[in-house]
Amino acid sequence: MLSVDRLRVLHAIAAHGSLSAAAQALHVTNSAVSQQLTKLEREVAQPLVERNGRGVRLTDAAELLVEHTSRILSMVQRAEADLEAHRDDVIGHLRMSGTPTAVRGLLPHALNSLREAHPGLRLELNEEEPHESVPAVVRGDADLAMIIDWVGAPLELPASMSRAPLMDDIGDIALPADHPLAHRELLEVDEILSLPWISWSRGSICNDWLHDMIRSRGAEPVIVHNVEEHQTKLALIAAGIGAAVMPRLGRGPVPEGVRIVPVQPALVRQVYVFWRTDASRRPAIRATVRALREAAAAYAE
Repeated sequence: MLSVDRLRVLHAIAAHGSLSAAAQALHVTNSAVSQQLTKLEREVAQPLVERNGRGVRLTDAAELLVEHTSRILSMVQRAEADLEAHRDDVIGHLRMSGTPTAVRGLLPHALNSLREAHPGLRLELNEEEPHESVPAVVRGDADLAMIIDWVGAPLELPASMSRAPLMDDIGDIALPADHPLAHRELLEVDEILSLPWISWSRGSICNDWLHDMIRSRGAEPVIVHNVEEHQTKLALIAAGIGAAVMPRLGRGPVPEGVRIVPVQPALVRQVYVFWRTDASRRPAIRATVRALREAAAAYAE
């Protein structure tokens, strides 16, 4: 009989492309993954991987087995969710992925609430961007994820996901204090299009949104730097290097030399949490979503 744990290892290898990456995702050693793979190959009496540079390539037999494994693991997750729902206890281990600003702004409040109300629940956080969070939940590496997208540029989720909105967040314009626009109380979007931008990392949904927002108004974005960390952006702005869209959620302290100015129409992004629909009955997921919603409501106050 095939072992579910060994099938889970093969599924991780297929998802991550190497034994070492699979080991990291499963929080086990490389040797443990190798041993489980060897035992699975012995059980099916066929080779399942071939070396391919630094990674591995699945054999035809492995590809076939992975197709079945995805369905098997989904059924196992549904069974686990049903058992937890039947017991109606908020306990166990919940793996959460989260966008940094949403994590900073909402998760401390939510974690405190969960710790007080449900001491038997252990929540493990992995800070990731949306392009990492969505595949992590699809693969089963995360149980739920808190992510953002911008109004007008929604992030598409697979049909197998459920989602719950948490809040809307506003992006203001961060300018050097001596910039000609810095003294204003409110800016029009058309006034900011030609600013030298300190954008987000290349390939991120926020960087793509900034390009699309500016181009949709007939201008071409002038990107002087691509920076992910908010405090690095603020340090560059304080030095007079450029401007940035600075969301309010998780912003943190603003240094001297930087002026934050609202813009109209408002630049709005949506913060929400999503999870696999087949896990919706898990009390731990329901409790975590509820705690995040309470944290968002407290932040809005």
